[in-house]
Amino acid sequence: MVAFVQLFDAIVGIIIWIILINVILGWLVFFDVINIRNQFVSLLYSTTSQILEPMLRPFRELQYRIMPTVMNIDLSPIALILTLIFIQNLMYEYLI
Repeated sequence: MVAFVQLFDAIVGIIIWIILINVILGWLVFFDVINIRNQFVSLLYSTTSQILEPMLRPFRELQYRIMPTVMNIDLSPIALILTLIFIQNLMYEYLI
């Protein structure tokens, strides 16, 4: 059981890093610091977006249902990170 919790912990850590990379890349592209036409940037951004989209979609739908317009700020990555940390803490509390 401990091995399962450690594996889940590692997966959560990787997902959180992917979220942070995606958010930072999005900011850099939005503020025109890096160019999306660069092949590496385009590949990295599209890959991280494709990995995260199934996890972020429910949070985006919930956000738009609760707060339709919040100055076009996407809060779904924050909600996903908090949910992952919450589940991770529950696993530590009840399985170890």
